[in-house]
Amino acid sequence: TSTMGYMAAKKHFEINPDHPIIKTLKVKCDADKNDKSVKDLCMLLFETALLSSGFTLEDPTSHANRIHRMVKLGLGIDEDEVASGDAEEAPATDEMPPLEGDEDDASRMEEVD
Repeated sequence: TSTMGYMAAKKHFEINPDHPIIKTLKVKCDADKNDKSVKDLCMLLFETALLSSGFTLEDPTSHANRIHRMVKLGLGIDEDEVASGDAEEAPATDEMPPLEGDEDDASRMEEVD
């Protein structure tokens, strides 16, 4: 049982230095060691490896925040725009039309239950 406790506490993160993601991260890190998006991507890789290996995250909220930042970055949304635009855009979500096939999905869910 002591071996199991030791093994459960040990986490190893192995990377393939020849993988295009790792190569690109290395180039970006060498260009700017303080690039927050590179740090976020590295943490996302590590946390995703933890999750896929069956471990739990110590702080799932920070993981979710990193994912949101990366999505915003990928979509070209500026952090400042989002912070100032949240209050203005909030009422518009109530006016969204229903998704196509929404009624079909609801009936299918009832059939499964």
